[in-house]
Amino acid sequence: MKNTKIKEMTSPELEKELSESKTELFKLKFSLATNGLDNPLKIREVKRNIARIKTELRQRELNGNK
Repeated sequence: MKNTKIKEMTSPELEKELSESKTELFKLKFSLATNGLDNPLKIREVKRNIARIKTELRQRELNGNK
């Protein structure tokens, strides 16, 4: 997911996307541990998306308090 798309989303949408990404990360890790993945780099991509979403939410929180 690109940063421009993340910035266009509302905070509730970001919260929903964050929870979905965390669930996806759990499933990927579980799959890797049990039978392996076709593309193990997908885990890195999902982790980065989670970090991007958390960063945007935190920036909005800080800008809202000023």
